[in-house]
Amino acid sequence: MSPFDVRFPDGDEKNEKEIKTVVQPDIVVVCDESKLDEKGCTGAPDLIVEITSPSTAQKDKLHKFNLYEEYGVNEYWIVEPESKILNVFVLQENGRYGRPDIYTQGDKLRVSIFEDLMIDLQDIF
Repeated sequence: MSPFDVRFPDGDEKNEKEIKTVVQPDIVVVCDESKLDEKGCTGAPDLIVEITSPSTAQKDKLHKFNLYEEYGVNEYWIVEPESKILNVFVLQENGRYGRPDIYTQGDKLRVSIFEDLMIDLQDIF
């Protein structure tokens, strides 16, 4: 529930209050319960979803993309509701996001972190 902070420690912080890199994504999936606390999550979630708006699109596509890749978020979705497009980035073995898989309203999406989860984007858009 909002507000939900995702805190990315750099490793040299002495305590939680010193973590400077904090974001509040639209949707977060965290499979490792040890990362969760009353404020949110410390470390990389397994999946982050950002829903763009005209005021956030540039930040979501540039700043947050680079941040999530750097800190090892396994899967990053950028949802563009205006154009009904979903870009799915999956972290590769080299620690970088590959080219996105691009989905539209009529597609069905298999979520890579949950092999048996299929989402019908018709229901989303």
